[in-house]
Amino acid sequence: MTPKERLKMILEGQQADRPACICPGGMMNMVTSELMDRVKVYMPEAHKDARQMARLSKAVYDERCFENYGVPFCMTVEAEEMGARVDMGSDVYEPHVVEYAINSVSEYQKLRPVDVNQGRAKVVLDAIRILREETEDVPVVGNLTGPISTASSLMEPVIFYKELRKKNQEAHAYMEFITEQLIAFGRAQVEAGADLIAVSDPSGTGEILGPKYFKEFAVTYINRLLDALQEEKMGTIVHICGQMSPVYEEVNEVRSSALSFDSIVPMKEAREHLKNRVLMGNVSTYALEFGDPRKVRTLTENCVKNGSDIISPACGLGMKSPLRNVQAILAGVEAGISEA
Repeated sequence: MTPKERLKMILEGQQADRPACICPGGMMNMVTSELMDRVKVYMPEAHKDARQMARLSKAVYDERCFENYGVPFCMTVEAEEMGARVDMGSDVYEPHVVEYAINSVSEYQKLRPVDVNQGRAKVVLDAIRILREETEDVPVVGNLTGPISTASSLMEPVIFYKELRKKNQEAHAYMEFITEQLIAFGRAQVEAGADLIAVSDPSGTGEILGPKYFKEFAVTYINRLLDALQEEKMGTIVHICGQMSPVYEEVNEVRSSALSFDSIVPMKEAREHLKNRVLMGNVSTYALEFGDPRKVRTLTENCVKNGSDIISPACGLGMKSPLRNVQAILAGVEAGISEA
């Protein structure tokens, strides 16, 4: 079974020969400093060059880290295209917003619409086209920063969260605008050749928003985005950070093919609350950076045993994570099947 066939079956809710092992990209960056040294392609240059971006993404698969390609390697593309200023990072830390574009949700009309024909949005699309042309059996994952995380990257997050309540109507108008930009970028990624879309919304956690606003804003606009990506070929993945215990009922309303959680969420607990959902996760990224292959393999085996359908790091990899630790996830998944 090819990696693409396996992942497609799992996302459709069917039984595959074993769990898939992927790392989507976007917030869940899968590129490490050691991997860059292997292929002599480096960030931050690869963030702005489609050919280099594609080469790094292919290296993740070729070096037996994960069973997919995925771009981009950060979650700042959308915010930058709409007007935020971004520090492009280095070979040991990822790009991040250094200057917000607006000061209030009521100023959203000052933002630029995302133009998929220029800037880093175009780089991502060109990289997807390159990856699509050069492979058939490996799934290409396109990535979007979720609506809440994009919105809180364009203005001061503390103000944003307060204005969800204080300027509720304007906040919804802002979120409508943000979601429309994400839809345009997501559709362009599918058109370029992405097999599926992963949406990472770490700022849209129920711990920060609480159940009421999690449902009103996070679930509403994630679903609006997902519903507009109906032409995706294989499905969608949504990753949300933080504890799920206060919002399991609400998160079950997210209409993605799979749900992904970070390592603070026990996979066994998630499986108990989300019995009929495809679940992804959640090998500790702390263990991946600071542990050893034996520890990583144990965590991987626990994820499989506790009900994870798709094995992946809990969040983005620390870029100093040893390659042998990263490779231990896929090796552990494969070994578990052979031992069975």
